[in-house]
Amino acid sequence: MTATAHPHTSAWVSFTYASTFAAAGLVATGVLFLPVDWWSKGYLGMGIVTLVQSIVTLTKTLRDNHEAGRLASRIEDARTEQILMRVKGTDM
Repeated sequence: MTATAHPHTSAWVSFTYASTFAAAGLVATGVLFLPVDWWSKGYLGMGIVTLVQSIVTLTKTLRDNHEAGRLASRIEDARTEQILMRVKGTDM
């Protein structure tokens, strides 16, 4: 069993960067033009930055857990295959 990685196309990577920067720009523009004091805008800005940082951390954690599960699954598959090869060899 071989696991092949399918890398993303450069178009998809460019799209994700563009959409991320567009979303950040739109949110920043919205906060900038809110009819509130500057300290309120700063507070909203800090909340947005903290939210984005938390989302990145959550995404990385979920990805790491998924990759660890795949590795454990591959190790179990290899052990099972090794046991089956031993059993098959003794039956002959």
